[in-house]
Amino acid sequence: MKQYQTTGPGTPLELVESPTPQPQGSEVLLATRACGVCHSDVHLHEGAFDLGGGRSLPAGQPGMTLGHEIMGEVLAVGPDAEGVQVGDLRVVYPWIGCGVCNICRRGDEHLCLAPKVLGIQAGGGFGDHVLAPHPRYLFDFGSADPALAATYACSGLTAYSALKRIGALAEGDAVVIIGAGGLGQMALQIGRAAFGIAPIVVDIDQPKLEAAEAAGAAAVINSKDADAAQQLKTMTDGGAVAALDFVGSEASANFGLSVLRKGGKLVVVGLYGGQLTFPLPFFPMMARVIEGNFVGSLQEMGELMQLVRDGAVAPIRIERRPAAEAEKILSELKAGQIQGRAVLVYD
Repeated sequence: MKQYQTTGPGTPLELVESPTPQPQGSEVLLATRACGVCHSDVHLHEGAFDLGGGRSLPAGQPGMTLGHEIMGEVLAVGPDAEGVQVGDLRVVYPWIGCGVCNICRRGDEHLCLAPKVLGIQAGGGFGDHVLAPHPRYLFDFGSADPALAATYACSGLTAYSALKRIGALAEGDAVVIIGAGGLGQMALQIGRAAFGIAPIVVDIDQPKLEAAEAAGAAAVINSKDADAAQQLKTMTDGGAVAALDFVGSEASANFGLSVLRKGGKLVVVGLYGGQLTFPLPFFPMMARVIEGNFVGSLQEMGELMQLVRDGAVAPIRIERRPAAEAEKILSELKAGQIQGRAVLVYD
C-alpha cells in the first residue's frame, strides 16, 4: 500500500510503500476512497499546538500517516468481523480508544488517555488502505455524496457534539457560530437539521459570511467591524445564550465571551491557539460557562449518521483533490485559502 507520511515538523510528506495488511480477528481492511483534510492535520504536520505566551504543545512525529476523515470500500474482513461485506462503502469513526479503561467503558473512547486514533496513532486516510479494528466503527452514509460523507467523521461529528452542549433553548434564545469555514458551515447545517437552530454567524472573511447567509444563517457579522460585539448584542436583546467558537484563537474566544448574556456559555472547539485571560470574579458575577468540546462519541456518530441517511443534513461545499496534493492542501488550509472542506480522493 502507499502512504503519504510525515518526515518532520513542517517538512514535505514522503510517499512510502509497504505491504498491505491483512485483517485479523474483528479487523476490517478498507481501500481509502476519500479523506477530508482537517486543521488538526495542519497542527500535526507542523509538530505543535500554540499555547500562547510563546509556549507550544509538541504534537506529531515523523512517520505518521495523517487523515482521520475517512471513507473507504471494504476489501477484506477478519474471521470475527460481522455486519459488513466486501464492497460496502463506509465512513470510518477514527476516535478509537484502548477499549478497557473506565473512560472507554462508559462510551467516551474519543477521550481515552491511551488512544489508537486512525490518522494519529494508527495509519489514516493519507494512505490508500486503512485498517479499522472492528465493524462497529464503520457507518453507512446512505445516498450522501461519498466524498462529503468522509467529512462527517470529524467536522460533522464535532459540530454535532458541540451543538448538543448548548442544551435546551427557549423562544428568543440566540446562538452564535464563530468561524464560517468548513466546520462552521457544517455546524450551521447540522444545527438547522437536528436542533432547529438558525444561528448568527461571525467571521472576518466576507465571502464566507455571504455563503453562511445563503445557507440559512439568521444573520452574519464581520468581527473586524469596530462595533461587531454591539451589533450582536443589539440584535439579540442583550447577548447570546451560547457561542460556539470553531476557530479557537485568543481573538475569537474573547469575542465569544463579549457577546454572551448573563448565564451564557462559550464552547471552544477550534485549535488555532493562544491563551485566554478572564477575571475570575466575572465567572460567578455573570454566571458564565466555558466548556471545551473534542470531536464526539461513537454514540453521537451513530446519531449524526442517522440524520445523514435520512437526508436531513444539507451538504456543504467541498473541494475534491487528488491524494497526491495532500501536502499542498495542508499549506492552503493553513493560509485560509480553502472555503468549505478539502477532500482527498483516490481512484
